[in-house]
Amino acid sequence: HVQLVESGGGSVQTGGSLRLSCRVSGYVHSNYCWEWFRQAPGKEREGVATINSDGSPTYADSFIEGRFIVSQDTAKNTLFLQMNSPKPEDTAMYYCAGKAGLYCSRWLSDYNSWGQGTQVTVS
Repeated sequence: HVQLVESGGGSVQTGGSLRLSCRVSGYVHSNYCWEWFRQAPGKEREGVATINSDGSPTYADSFIEGRFIVSQDTAKNTLFLQMNSPKPEDTAMYYCAGKAGLYCSRWLSDYNSWGQGTQVTVS
């Protein structure tokens, strides 16, 4: 069973930066997908950035890709989401999630391991 714990959220001004962390514990299959999701008030939860099973990153869209960087430190069992130049529309609860498998997706129902979330507020 995989446990995920996010940290690093908080308040940040537009144009600043923030780095979210997600500590992973428990047994992780050799092929695993990691996703950062976010949910803004009144909106559905959406995928933001993926660490694919081969370790490569993908992003939900070019707007995200130009500002956010997803990465992992396998030695420390930690995932990161570096948020550069955040905007008020990035305000949301951010979650990391994981699922076993070779092929990754942004479908919420595919992911069976979730963290509790960390709040990001951009003003």
